[in-house]
Amino acid sequence: MTSKKGQTLRIENEIDKYRGEGNWKKVIELANSLKELYPSNECLANFLSGEGKLENFLEETPPIEANITKAKTGLIDAKKDLVLAANEKDKQAVVVLDAHLLLGKLHYAMGLYSEALHHYDFAELHTLTEKPLPPRSLRIIAESYAIQGLCFEKQLPTVKSKYKLSEYQERMIKCFETSGDLSLVYFQELEKSQITQNGGYSPQPPITSKTMGPILETALLRAPLMHLQSGNIERSINRWREILSAIETTTTQSLRLTLIRQLAELLLRRITNSDYKAPEVAETTTMVASNTLTRKLNNYATINVMVDTQKSPWKPKKYQGINMFVPRTINEEIILLLLIGEAMAVRDAVLSQSPEFKEAKSRAHEVATNVYDLLTIVTVKWNQVELLYESFKRAMKFSHEEIHVWTQYALCLIQLGQYAHAYSVLEIVARLAPNKVMPCLLAARMCYEHLEKISTGIEWAKKAVSRENNNPSGLISRCHLYVGIGNSILARSCMVKADKATHSTQALEAFHKAQQYDPNDHLAEYYLAYEYAINRQLNEAMIHVKIALNLRAEHIPSLHLLALLLSAYKQYNDALNLVNSILVEYPDNSNFLYIKAHLQLHSVGAEESIITIKEMLKIWRDLYENQVNVDCNEQQSEKRSETRSIFQLYTTELSDKDSSSVHAQSLAASKIEQALSEVASSLSSFTPKPGPQRAWLLQLQIWLLLTEVFLMLDKPDAAALSLQEATNIFPMSHHIMYTKGLLHEYKSEYNEAKQCYQNAVAINPYHIKSLQHLGLIYHYLGCQRLAEKTLRDAAKIDPNSHQTWYNLGKVLESLGEMETANDCMATALEVENSNPILPISSIGITFE
Repeated sequence: MTSKKGQTLRIENEIDKYRGEGNWKKVIELANSLKELYPSNECLANFLSGEGKLENFLEETPPIEANITKAKTGLIDAKKDLVLAANEKDKQAVVVLDAHLLLGKLHYAMGLYSEALHHYDFAELHTLTEKPLPPRSLRIIAESYAIQGLCFEKQLPTVKSKYKLSEYQERMIKCFETSGDLSLVYFQELEKSQITQNGGYSPQPPITSKTMGPILETALLRAPLMHLQSGNIERSINRWREILSAIETTTTQSLRLTLIRQLAELLLRRITNSDYKAPEVAETTTMVASNTLTRKLNNYATINVMVDTQKSPWKPKKYQGINMFVPRTINEEIILLLLIGEAMAVRDAVLSQSPEFKEAKSRAHEVATNVYDLLTIVTVKWNQVELLYESFKRAMKFSHEEIHVWTQYALCLIQLGQYAHAYSVLEIVARLAPNKVMPCLLAARMCYEHLEKISTGIEWAKKAVSRENNNPSGLISRCHLYVGIGNSILARSCMVKADKATHSTQALEAFHKAQQYDPNDHLAEYYLAYEYAINRQLNEAMIHVKIALNLRAEHIPSLHLLALLLSAYKQYNDALNLVNSILVEYPDNSNFLYIKAHLQLHSVGAEESIITIKEMLKIWRDLYENQVNVDCNEQQSEKRSETRSIFQLYTTELSDKDSSSVHAQSLAASKIEQALSEVASSLSSFTPKPGPQRAWLLQLQIWLLLTEVFLMLDKPDAAALSLQEATNIFPMSHHIMYTKGLLHEYKSEYNEAKQCYQNAVAINPYHIKSLQHLGLIYHYLGCQRLAEKTLRDAAKIDPNSHQTWYNLGKVLESLGEMETANDCMATALEVENSNPILPISSIGITFE
């Protein structure tokens, strides 16, 4: 008897082992042996045989609607065995209960939802006591609750009572939540037992054949979504948080990534800062450290998990501890979720390029891309692009020739101001996507705006035209516009008159094509007006700029151009009224304040101009004083103002043609200035200002403008003080040298003025104003031929400056060349009649 009982115990232990491992074929074999050898255990044998046949079938044919027909024929034998076990009265009550639970699962797989619910009612599923259970029983009950909820969904009540419907829905949600909790407990216990069997913690993830399966996975995902569908967003969020705060297991890793993304999307789309409620940290009375659950989270960091000993055994263990980070704001929680999601996506990435891993690689990359897209939206919205950049750097390791990620990486680099690197990435994107137009347009724009590669930019724009013609995507107008912009920039840079005319003609042709393809594009009209204005065809320019403003009344560059065109017509009061009306809408735009100061000089007097300049200094202080520190970079500073064009002041509005950022000579001049400043800082007490240099350069130009106005008012002492303020910011600027020359020239200190102008020209040989005044100083000093050469050089750079022709006329007159001098004076008069208050070329290129 003892031997027989021992043998029975041995078979039962083997059955429990194989049930836990999911080896159902062995379970069926042992069940048959048990029935033959020990007829008294027939009820248990029938149950085990039925369970084995059911689970073995469902592993190969998951319980989904598409497999219902197969299940009706394939589960006949399993049903017979389980029915026999369930019909046993007063024998092995636990087996009878489990048999009814499995019959519920079997009928669900066969699409017989009412029968499934009948078995759960018979088993009184809703009255089960929450007590510790072996892993297999945990799974059976977890699946039973999930299936009960799914059956409720399939058989919604016909009653119209809102109360009844709400009660019914609440019962469904309760089923899914209980199932979800039990599922998490089951996989935690399973992993805990495997760690124990392996003799403690192993650096390798535990090997388990257990999969979650569609039933348990649906239950975990469905509960928060049902809360959301019923309009209870707060309960939905709390349910997501409960699931995600549970200790992770190997089996639940992939599902957690989905849950993380869902919660992040909900917080991002539906929750405002005022509605947000931070997660609550549960305080427990008895917390103990569980050595067996000290494990590696996501294979990244070892943590000590604190377990609440008073919790229900049907509730999963959660991460808790003294140093655990808990988000306090919606921004923190979303960023935290997405960074965890990104870490999981990177961990699961497939690096191999072998064909057999193609499908797995594609699936992992799709998951990662979803996380990166959300991270992009969030980080750009909250100006945390550096964080995004670090994430994309990691993504590059597993994104070989993935166009979407490479494109996002390029855009991220552009946002950070790493233009050379971004350009290299765009070259790869353009190669990977041979039919796409956008990478070509982005590359062209970068060449125009930041890389000083104008000819290369034109080639990119022409390539975009070719691609658009072969594969139309509605961007043909933009492609021609970019070709025109490049030629317009080259026209301004050319010294040879014929080349300048050629590029200008090509620019106009491209702009006209862009306008013809899209008559409602305000940018095409604007650039037509701009190019006509550059060529002194003011009537045509006025026509097109008005059309541009009719298409988009708030377009800042068009308003800027209109103000300059009015000043070219000598309608200073009208231009001033326009600028004042613009400043009502854009009060912090120093571009228009600068124009206003110049218009006031011509119409109402220098005193009014000084008031405007003081206003500019006040705006600078309000907008940028807190930014000029080492913690704020150029890109962050540029985005602080609603009118970003305020930073164009240094590179365009406050200086003439030479300092426009689209000219190669400007880049060379800025490099020389930087080198000289470094030398000055090493040889003297001068130290560069901290923080964003553009903000300081903006202030520098305001001081220089004030200096010139003070000289016009015959206040050299005040001018000297203003100049000193500018010098303290950037002493090696050619603008500083030029303004110092003006001050010496005002005092008739011609040799000192000559030295200053020569220094300015040495730094930037294309600085028109320095050349004009240097020529004049040579004239005063009696060096007439040197003065003539200097002024003719200035005329080659910009033939539309009346000051150059006037000064040249004076020099030629002193040389006795009266006829040529008269021609120069006539040219000066003719050019001055169409000259705007500031050069048209001072308006920076725009792509908005």
